[in-house]
Amino acid sequence: MTTTRDYYEVLNIERTADGDEIKRAYRRLAMKYHPDRNPGDAEAERAFKECAEAYEVLSDEQKRKVYDQYGHSGLKGGMGGATATHGFTNIEDIFSMFGDIFGGMGGRPGAGGRRGPARGYDLETEVEISLAEVLTGTQVDVEFTRLDVCRTCSGSGAKPGSTPVTCETCAGHGQVVQTGFGGMFRMQTTCPACKGRGKTIKDKCSDCHGKGRVPRKRKLSVNIPPGIRDGQAVRVGGEGEPPGPEISPDGSGMRGDLHVVVRVEEHEVFKRDGDHLIIEMPISYSQAALGAHLDVPTLSEQASIVIPKGTQHGAVFRVEGAGLPNLRSKRRGDVIVVAEIEVPKKLGTRQEELLRELAELEGEGGILPRKDGFWSKVKDLLGN
Repeated sequence: MTTTRDYYEVLNIERTADGDEIKRAYRRLAMKYHPDRNPGDAEAERAFKECAEAYEVLSDEQKRKVYDQYGHSGLKGGMGGATATHGFTNIEDIFSMFGDIFGGMGGRPGAGGRRGPARGYDLETEVEISLAEVLTGTQVDVEFTRLDVCRTCSGSGAKPGSTPVTCETCAGHGQVVQTGFGGMFRMQTTCPACKGRGKTIKDKCSDCHGKGRVPRKRKLSVNIPPGIRDGQAVRVGGEGEPPGPEISPDGSGMRGDLHVVVRVEEHEVFKRDGDHLIIEMPISYSQAALGAHLDVPTLSEQASIVIPKGTQHGAVFRVEGAGLPNLRSKRRGDVIVVAEIEVPKKLGTRQEELLRELAELEGEGGILPRKDGFWSKVKDLLGN
């Protein structure tokens, strides 16, 4: 183990988080602390390993059960035989184990035996839309920064006119053999010196400083479909990063994807419940008692409902098909109207007369007199 912090705290998630939430939280943190984005930052590397460790445990159903029951001590092998780590000795081991969360390690030799075209890292950004835009769908502009192949050195990282040299650590193989658990087993991992390329750079490119990739800003328009919910993401294929130089020195292969996470603003009138919209509608005592026709606002047009005689506080009415569209079926939910009977704070003279007559008819006692207030009544009670 590399950390004793609570794994849920590390990923900043609730203990009830499902698999998608765990994956999304890990991806966000891993991209934030990724060594390529924090060169030479030991604290970032530590945080990257820490969140990778937390993800390894919480994404595994069996390990998560052990951890939830016994904590870190259960993962040391004493409770159920689970183990939180696999003896990783450098950052590249973590890439091998967790690279698929980004989709970026598929083509690198030694990455868990996976084969196929090289693929770059996925990226994530957030946008905020209104509830009205959820109804109709919308198009948003997103701006983000991604690593692209350096145009000066074509991704090699070497100064134009120079060439990389054979790595002295791995003798050009790109892999090194490491031992773990006191020499009990041997593990072949990516060379930490050349990052699997088999070559190191003596004369570095002045633009990318030997990394072969440079950050560039990117702006594009993204279509947000009707019915999307807060926290869901729209995937934009091929807008992520190209494969890293340890996989593809010239950047050839598949780019990763961009995941646009949608946040929906809270509405001042409506509360969302799935595809339904809830509105708390104030009605008067007389409307509740005598019945009424009420106009109800929706996100698209005005509707009307009938309040029957004798309606009670909290009664629920529906305007069918006036809610939000379902993301898949496109069928719209309902507007749910909750009746809230309002008691007026001030009454006109005639209103008060009528209510007093009603109170007499109903036989209600204890009604305060017109002029005497509450404290006068208290004084009478105390005999003062």
